[in-house]
Amino acid sequence: MSTSDAPRYPLILVPGLLGFISLLGYPYWYGIVSALRQLGANVFPVLVSSVHSTEVRGEQLLLRIAEVLQQTGAEKVHLIGHSQGALTARYAAALKPEWVASITSVAGPNHGSELADFLKRKAPHGSLRHRLLSALLRAVARVMAWLERGYKGPPLPMNVDAAQQSLTLEGVAAFNVQYPQGLPDTWGGEGAAEVNGVRYYSWSGTIQPSITNKGGNRFDGPNVACRLFARTFQRESGQCDGMVGRYSSHLGTVIGDQYPMDHFDIINQTFGLVGKGAEPVKLFIQHAQRLAAEGL
Repeated sequence: MSTSDAPRYPLILVPGLLGFISLLGYPYWYGIVSALRQLGANVFPVLVSSVHSTEVRGEQLLLRIAEVLQQTGAEKVHLIGHSQGALTARYAAALKPEWVASITSVAGPNHGSELADFLKRKAPHGSLRHRLLSALLRAVARVMAWLERGYKGPPLPMNVDAAQQSLTLEGVAAFNVQYPQGLPDTWGGEGAAEVNGVRYYSWSGTIQPSITNKGGNRFDGPNVACRLFARTFQRESGQCDGMVGRYSSHLGTVIGDQYPMDHFDIINQTFGLVGKGAEPVKLFIQHAQRLAAEGL
């Protein structure tokens, strides 16, 4: 495809909780980075602490942005964040808006995750369940760090409690008081399309019976997990992707919030095994073309 379809500025892809760049060659953004590069885009998947607070991850992201700016000579970057990566990107843009052309939230818990609150209720701090859950997450994060092949920097810190609090409704509400850029004024609405020179966009999916459990998802374990997690939602019951609610994901211009995809489908995970009618890679390509059309 023509490079005229490619954005003007580099794209930095920011992963969510337990995120990575490449585990023994398997990419977090399965098929997405290569598709964007074929379009002519300059793409940088980055790593921040897989388990930590949004603010700590955001400070790490600022360092990654500075590196990309120096490496490419670009004036700004586009930040595309999945899940907690969206909050991480928002933090960076709030502190250094002059470095950022746009923020795109992909299934970002911009008003918190009901799943995080459920886990906090069922495994309160100091309880045996809490200790077991924390130990499990730390173990998984350490194994993933050992398997990581896309990151060459120093070891990144971990803090399970800080990560969980950063994703609860209460934790994100406190975060939003400090960093409200792009948030809707009303529940389920759209936020400002541009704040401090930064464009804001979002998209997300929902689990849809007889649709998202068909196609490749018939063989997809994470889809089964998301369908189970969806049962913990109350405010957005039947309107979530298993980890993030439809309206909770809204930020800036809402490109769509009911794509037939669970929380992992939306970044084409599990080797691209997605549900019936889902085209996650196409969404990223279309968004890159959107940014290019807007001169970004």
